[in-house]
Amino acid sequence: MKKYAVMLYPGFSLQEITCLTSALTVWFGETIDFIAAENREYRSEEGLRVLPAKTAAEARVTDYDCVILPGTVNPLPALFDERLIEFLRAGAGSDVVFAAISSAPILLSRAGVLDGKKFTAGFFMQMAEMFPFVEKENFIHRGIVEDGNVITGIGMFFREFAQSVLTRFGYDVGERFMRDSPEEFTEEELTFYWPEEDYREFLEELKGYCG
Repeated sequence: MKKYAVMLYPGFSLQEITCLTSALTVWFGETIDFIAAENREYRSEEGLRVLPAKTAAEARVTDYDCVILPGTVNPLPALFDERLIEFLRAGAGSDVVFAAISSAPILLSRAGVLDGKKFTAGFFMQMAEMFPFVEKENFIHRGIVEDGNVITGIGMFFREFAQSVLTRFGYDVGERFMRDSPEEFTEEELTFYWPEEDYREFLEELKGYCG
């Protein structure tokens, strides 16, 4: 089993990473540690309230095979949180795969993870001009960019981002990952039955509710 972590910070976007996290957990049975600077509630940009499993001080970045960074409309709280940056910085030069989408690559830039690496991002170019730690010469204006152990993407390409990460770790997601059209399926294909063993398990669980 691989070890995965998702970073939490104020205003993080669930929408940009749930294709990836859902596939990892539901399709492939992986578990994910949610890590934040503090052991407190974080509100996503969608308004969902989430608690981390660990703080950055309690976790070690090199214990993970992949660290996933969601985007955020306002990256400044995370960008200037030294606890998060130090956590990420400890992975610079390691074999940890960093997967950052939307504005999140700027966190990797500040932590030194993107030094010398090609990347893309969804933050405004004025930020790239403003912060000297952003290597503008390595900013590639494409939807998804992979360079070594870093996978970066622009938020609108969340499916492609998920597919790139999953493919990196050898999961078979097919060529049309989460792109099927409802019109392509027959009535029979859209009629679902449990396998007999699963149905028996459901009936046993149902007894706990119905007596």
